[in-house]
Amino acid sequence: MQTQLHVIIGGAGIGGLTAALALLQRGFDVDVYEQASELRGLGAGIQIAANGTRVLIDLGLEDRLRPLVCEAAAKQVRIWNTGLTRKLFDLGADSVKRFGAPYWMVHRGDLHRVLLEAVQELKADAVHVNARCVGFQQEGGSVELLLASGQSIRGDTLIGADGVHSQLRAQMSLSVKAQFTGLMAWRGLAPMDKLCDELQHLVGTNWVGPGGHVITYPIRANTLLNFVGLVENPEWTSESWTESGTTEECAADFAGWHPLVNEVIQQLDVPFRWALVGREPLDQWTQGRVTLLGDACHPTLPFLAQGAIMAIEDGLVLARCLAKHADNPELALSIYENLRKERTAAIVRGSFANLARFHNAALADPVTAVEHLDREWEPEQVRRRYDWLFEYDATRLALA
Repeated sequence: MQTQLHVIIGGAGIGGLTAALALLQRGFDVDVYEQASELRGLGAGIQIAANGTRVLIDLGLEDRLRPLVCEAAAKQVRIWNTGLTRKLFDLGADSVKRFGAPYWMVHRGDLHRVLLEAVQELKADAVHVNARCVGFQQEGGSVELLLASGQSIRGDTLIGADGVHSQLRAQMSLSVKAQFTGLMAWRGLAPMDKLCDELQHLVGTNWVGPGGHVITYPIRANTLLNFVGLVENPEWTSESWTESGTTEECAADFAGWHPLVNEVIQQLDVPFRWALVGREPLDQWTQGRVTLLGDACHPTLPFLAQGAIMAIEDGLVLARCLAKHADNPELALSIYENLRKERTAAIVRGSFANLARFHNAALADPVTAVEHLDREWEPEQVRRRYDWLFEYDATRLALA
């Protein structure tokens, strides 16, 4: 279907670009406004389970992404100091067999670049940089995006994909009260060829401990190991991903942890740190011809590995709703919100619930640690926690 509707997107992150690509493929005219002066591959690794990869494949990106991702064989849980291991779940062919799509681990910058190139192939000048969104106005049958430069852009619909500190959400007066969790996260990348053989397996690992946990997994065709380490540190309150620390500071936070954990830390290029902040889900994120997606409306803690995937799902569901109801954008946005609200709220709350599993006092004692591991990662419990996430199909979701 071809349509002349002009959709404006504030923010060129993964969610904004996914929405832009899905809309362009459906014949919409799309312009994306991004505050950064250039679009670079920032960040580190992200995990994309079947519910996310099936969207990327549906968008025609499989051939571009396959050489860049790692399709891990499995995920496992290990005790922080002894290294005792339990299988979390099988991946690889099992993910395709059970959920109809693969489980990928990828550098955020690689995924972002592929999305950007796909958008620009459909509309070369779709993405505008140095364009910070500060507000909007609605009147009649249109909406106007306001930029910090004083420029304004008129369109038929506005999508706020401007992240956790969304200015567009702020104008809607939608409260997302931040609650510092008292946790600080370290992240970094280690060259795989500098690590021992045991760390080079195509496996994602959750190291769980009292007062902290570590997640490692391979990315970029198994040339890098992604590291995320979380510790209890109420003194650190910066939510920025760009605050750099030192290897020595990071290692000090994981003193006494398994030698494999410390081997990774010693090989990190630059360890970055940020504070983890929790927020309650929004009851509503659409007003007229303006709506939000991704972190702008449902930021989540990273304990279910679903934050980026929620934005990817949002982008496709929103595009499908607008395509079905192109003659009534306000109805389309309302349907999109209603379709996404219950699922995203459950993910936000489920992510927070995982904190007690990953950081638990029982893990300090060798006996109770094994009991905790066997109880919390019993196979049926794992299926209940994860299958509903992976089974969701944004490409076929019934639209009202």
